[in-house]
Amino acid sequence: MAVKDIRSRLLEALEAEAAAHGADIVDVEVAGASKAPVVRVRVDRAEPGEPVSLDEVASHNGWVGDVVEALDPFPGSYTLEVSSPGLDRPLRRPADFERFVGEPVQVRMAGHGGRRTFTGTLMGLQGDDVVVECDDGTHALPLADVQSAKLRPVF
Repeated sequence: MAVKDIRSRLLEALEAEAAAHGADIVDVEVAGASKAPVVRVRVDRAEPGEPVSLDEVASHNGWVGDVVEALDPFPGSYTLEVSSPGLDRPLRRPADFERFVGEPVQVRMAGHGGRRTFTGTLMGLQGDDVVVECDDGTHALPLADVQSAKLRPVF
């Protein structure tokens, strides 16, 4: 099975269980060699507010491990890492782009008017477009063409 398919199956199964545990599955990543794969699951609080604590992340290890094990995505062993989303939290769902309106973001596109990267302030969604206000103006970027998007921490 392709890594993309494994990631999709894991994401779907974890999202189905997350609400019952007060969690939000931010992202799932499958990395490493096929002989030693690593499954990285980033979790956050279901409700916006304070960042998720290390104790909260640790409390999610059990049920996340059970869900991954039930799917048995790899023929041999694998490493499971459960962590917080970090300061540069990935944005992938429409709800993420609404939740973090006003925050600094970086959006990478497959190509949009000859440009791939847009860094600025997230203005939210307009229809199926992610709206980002950059130094050179406001850009409406088709959500379907977004390759990656993440918060950009300001120090």
